[in-house]
Amino acid sequence: MPLTLLLLLFLWPVQPAQVVRRFDPPPQRWLAGHRGVDLGAQPGAVVRSAGAGRVSFVGSPGGVGTVTVSHAGGLRTTYQPLSPTVALGDDITAGDQLGLLTAGREDCPAAACLHWGLLRGDAYLDPLALLGLGQVRLMPLAQR
Repeated sequence: MPLTLLLLLFLWPVQPAQVVRRFDPPPQRWLAGHRGVDLGAQPGAVVRSAGAGRVSFVGSPGGVGTVTVSHAGGLRTTYQPLSPTVALGDDITAGDQLGLLTAGREDCPAAACLHWGLLRGDAYLDPLALLGLGQVRLMPLAQR
């Protein structure tokens, strides 16, 4: 799917959206890094799906409420921490509610932060690219 079409299909997952920490992947997959973006918002803010797809995970790994949505083209977006209001297998459209943002992350400079991630396969990508705002990174073909 051409990037110009993707840009029309994805929305901010919280409103108003304030990026408080950007995507900062590690130089090697096994090293520490920030594999998504943090969006500052108020606790209890509605978290919406950035794009149409199917809910492929709902759970609380490490006690953190998490929802994953699988999209066309092999993309997956992740959202945490939240109190989910969807169920595994739900079909959703862009802007549908996934849950309510919860507070409690010590590394968040806002009242609450949504950690929004993007993956294709097992490769983490900058979710801001879905909105035409991310950094362009060239990857060797072997890592695709």
